[in-house]
Amino acid sequence: MSEFPKNYDYTTSELFWQKFWEENKIYESHPNPDKPKYSIVIPPPNVTGILHFGHMLNNTIQDIYCRWKRMQGYEVCWVPGMDHASISTEMMVDKQLRKEGKSKFDLGRQEFIKLAWKWKEENGGIILKQLRKLGASLDWSKERFTLDEGLSLNVRKVFVDLYKKGLIYRGNRIVNWDPVAQTAVSDDEIFYEERNDKLYFIKYMVGDSDDFITVATTRPETMFGDTAVAVNPNDKRYSDFKNRKVRLPFVNKLIPVIEDDYVDIEFGTGALKITPAHDINDFEVGQRHNLEAISVITKDSKLNENAGEFKGLEIFDARKKIVAKLEELDLLVKVEDLTHNIAISDKSKAVIEPFLSEQWFVKMKKLAEPAIEVVKEGKIKFYPERYEKVYYHWMNNIRDWCISRQLWFGHQIPIWYHKQTGEIYCEVEPPTDIENWIQDEDILDTWFSSWLWPLSVFGWQNDESDGNNEYLKYYYPTDLLSTGPDIIFLWVARMIMAGLEYRKEIPFRDVYFHSILRDGKGQKMSKTLGNYSDAIELMDKYGTDALRFTIVYLAPLGNDVLFDEDKTKIGRNFVTKLWNAGRFLMMMKEKIVSSDVKQNENYEEDLIDRWIESRFNSALAEADKFLRSYRLNDYTKTIYNFVWSDFCDWYIELIKIKTVENPGQAVMIINDAISYYESILKILHPVIPYVTEELWHILEDGRSQKSISVELISEIKHESIDENSESSFEKVKEIVAAIRNLRLQNNIPAALKSDVFIIPVKGSEKTVNEFNSYIKKLCNLEKLEIVSSIEGKNNYASSVINNYEIYLSLEGMLNVELQKEKMNKEIDNLKKYLSGLDKKLSNENFLNKASAVIIDSEKKKQTEAREKLDKLTKLI
Repeated sequence: MSEFPKNYDYTTSELFWQKFWEENKIYESHPNPDKPKYSIVIPPPNVTGILHFGHMLNNTIQDIYCRWKRMQGYEVCWVPGMDHASISTEMMVDKQLRKEGKSKFDLGRQEFIKLAWKWKEENGGIILKQLRKLGASLDWSKERFTLDEGLSLNVRKVFVDLYKKGLIYRGNRIVNWDPVAQTAVSDDEIFYEERNDKLYFIKYMVGDSDDFITVATTRPETMFGDTAVAVNPNDKRYSDFKNRKVRLPFVNKLIPVIEDDYVDIEFGTGALKITPAHDINDFEVGQRHNLEAISVITKDSKLNENAGEFKGLEIFDARKKIVAKLEELDLLVKVEDLTHNIAISDKSKAVIEPFLSEQWFVKMKKLAEPAIEVVKEGKIKFYPERYEKVYYHWMNNIRDWCISRQLWFGHQIPIWYHKQTGEIYCEVEPPTDIENWIQDEDILDTWFSSWLWPLSVFGWQNDESDGNNEYLKYYYPTDLLSTGPDIIFLWVARMIMAGLEYRKEIPFRDVYFHSILRDGKGQKMSKTLGNYSDAIELMDKYGTDALRFTIVYLAPLGNDVLFDEDKTKIGRNFVTKLWNAGRFLMMMKEKIVSSDVKQNENYEEDLIDRWIESRFNSALAEADKFLRSYRLNDYTKTIYNFVWSDFCDWYIELIKIKTVENPGQAVMIINDAISYYESILKILHPVIPYVTEELWHILEDGRSQKSISVELISEIKHESIDENSESSFEKVKEIVAAIRNLRLQNNIPAALKSDVFIIPVKGSEKTVNEFNSYIKKLCNLEKLEIVSSIEGKNNYASSVINNYEIYLSLEGMLNVELQKEKMNKEIDNLKKYLSGLDKKLSNENFLNKASAVIIDSEKKKQTEAREKLDKLTKLI
């Protein structure tokens, strides 16, 4: 037997097994026609990213399924990789340049791209090293990057194909403009933040008369681009203004009053200024009424030449000066406070500016239709199922996808314009007479490469060579996609569309939307709120397995995870319990084997053997059921409860008794226990891989070049599940707990034997008789008898549980006067302690200064002290 250290050194263990797994290529996968396959492609993290709790939870989930399937005999392939993350990468390189007093425009496109690649090689990919630390069983030989040569070629092929099919076009549309990143971003790359703002009520004078319409707006600075004022045709207040024109303040230009059902009669004054170039809804109104779109804001959020005297002012500064000028001209009616949602760029955190711009788009409706059907038909299943409704709503109302970005680091759009004729050339490779052409400067949205990810990572080429691609044919479609619900549209839906368009197959069968981690109060974790925990720091502090186990244990399907650092002790304590159990069993075995007691080869099973076999197989069946239905926290809780309670707290205690009473069968008894323990390690390996690998190697010599990762999980023996055995032993647990509590309540020393008498409900005596010797040993009893009645009950302490009245004889157990003396001393100390707590909690100064947590803690101490005082008084 290998040496079994007293404590688990997770730091040394994790480094050793990371290296062992990778050097021995334990997780490298190749097509194997003799085995069923199981494949997952990792949601590629940004090259700029570092491991946060969202990554940790998601990758732990994927790792659990890869390890579980591998141990069920599947050929498992989990593909790693990274996303080039155009916006994030450019922001990192820009930050570096600003320190040198430069911008990307000082370098020029090609030099900037070189610098971005250099940054990627030197600083990118930290997260992949952190995934190794997490214990992720990825096939590192298949690592891909979305700007790899092969993936880039696929991106160009798909663009050209969709362009030639008429599904890609260029047009003027309102886009979400990020003024910091200086690029358009999609609807799915922004979030909304509630902010306090102002609603300005402005007079728009009618022609040269004294009549006016009052318009309510939050953005007076865009009025220079107004080309109409709109009212609802059903709003009788404005019936006299039909076909009239109002004068635009400052510009002194007449614009029409139009009628449109879009206008909300209840909002503001019921009259809206229409600025087609700076609002998506206004743009659509403008399209319906053939209105001119006039841009008044620059790409860096300043007013342009159309703003007259306000040209060059930053938006918010311009707003203040415009409002002041309106007031001066008596055109400002009033200002009201308003709380509304503002669009924010997810990457740069800049306020999004609706901006009229010429961009490239993909027509999505045709692509979306088959993608809706495969989910309806159940070919792709969502967990939790409620996300199907979210998916259908978005897909049925899908908008065209803006795929162009005004950045440099990424896939440059394969469109060239002829310098002389303006002719457009769209092919995978540039024109041969390249000197006569100019390539479109925009790059493609990062998600345009990511939607091809399940295809590209397996070498898909979108040509006849795919028929000979064994990896693509074997691993595609993949089996599971685990991801956050926030990218169901950005990524999940688009991958389904791409898979159906280019392979006529779904890209994955199951989609698991994992939980969102929040702090203990339910708030989103953030550094700003001070409730953010660093995943790597906690892994270093408690061990990777402890953190992995804890977050999965706390993560119910479809609900958020409420996490704080203290909860990591759940996983840490469980790992310690598992370690100590293994150490105890191996020490026990060593002691038994070294004894000279002759062993009886004919081992007879008893009630305990039948009970533990049933409980083990019940737990295994439950765990299997929960893993199949993606109820991972129920899987961990099932095994946790079995290991902690049934195996450690009961079974190990029982085999101590068994080996003493049956020394001739001790070797078989301990070997059975170790066999169960090894099976426990296997079912736990998917969630806590490091400690289970370590323990598995300690259990038996000769495993130095093997891994528990490729061992088979024990098969479930359904025929061994015996509900009667389990039910009977639950009664034993209740009886033992009741007797132990009676001894404790009556201060009976642990070493002193006592007598117990039980009055059972008719038919319940069998359990007591069958487990009599075990109950006596577990409770240190001299006598355990079934009786029909008890006389002189004052000499007994009693407890009533289901089906049993339990009487603990106190005769000769206590020196009453000595016990009273001890209890009175304890009562005096408690009274003094309680008096101090009462004074503290009635002190206004303490209550005003102490935190709620401290006050609650003191109140809890007060309640516990009072309860203990009451119990002691009753005992006397």
